[in-house]
Amino acid sequence: MSDARASSGGETGLTALAVRLRGVTKTYDNGVMALGPLDLAVRKGEFVSLLGPSGCGKSTALRLIAGLAAPSSGTVRVSRHEGVAQPGHGIGFVFQEPTLMPWTSVRENVRLPLKLARVPKAEARARVDEALASVGLAEFAAAFPRELSGGMKMRVSLARALVTDPDILLMDEPFAALDEITRFRLNNDLLTLWRDLGKTIIFVTHSVFESVYLSQRVVVMTARPGRIQADVRIETVEPRGEEFRTSAAYADYCRKVSGALAPSYSGQSML
Repeated sequence: MSDARASSGGETGLTALAVRLRGVTKTYDNGVMALGPLDLAVRKGEFVSLLGPSGCGKSTALRLIAGLAAPSSGTVRVSRHEGVAQPGHGIGFVFQEPTLMPWTSVRENVRLPLKLARVPKAEARARVDEALASVGLAEFAAAFPRELSGGMKMRVSLARALVTDPDILLMDEPFAALDEITRFRLNNDLLTLWRDLGKTIIFVTHSVFESVYLSQRVVVMTARPGRIQADVRIETVEPRGEEFRTSAAYADYCRKVSGALAPSYSGQSML
């Protein structure tokens, strides 16, 4: 079940890696040890999901990769940058909540990272238009967040992360609060974006079903302090779609991942 070569980088070599964590731990000021030691390697262009019980450090791992927090020990290497990643190192982050500015338009919400980076208005407008088109919201550029559905708000958040053209996209349970139909649709759209844009995606989820459907690898984490329990490679015909979701292979992978998660299961739903 575990793929040790994928976790360690194996024969791919460090130059093929987008993210490398070695011996990473994170202990908060209150003494709670959230992570570690954690060793993780993600290849460029790979789609990897982090799956585990609540409080196991999945979101903490994303924050360390993004440079929003520093590890207590160990090293974080992002796009061959040693240490903590700094803003502008090609990382986009999609949080659990869309966190949109309610007083301004979709276009201005997406333009915010470019505005902060002082990108010229003409260039910024072109990039915003491209990002909105990529998530199917070109016709809603002038709308305000209050006029959008939950799924559309999350698309705006995704467009804002993509507008800087990051190499790595970090996604922290972005679809957890959405209804099942919307979630399935956005799962399909995300896979299309991943194939079309070639981004490296690290996706945090509590859902076994979602992790298996989306990912090339599902990294199952233990209860706090989070470590890797198993690294399950999902091998199926690409591009995958609804036929995979209803296949026997999909059901088998869901059982395998659920089995790997079981030792860490502490009462929350695994699905």
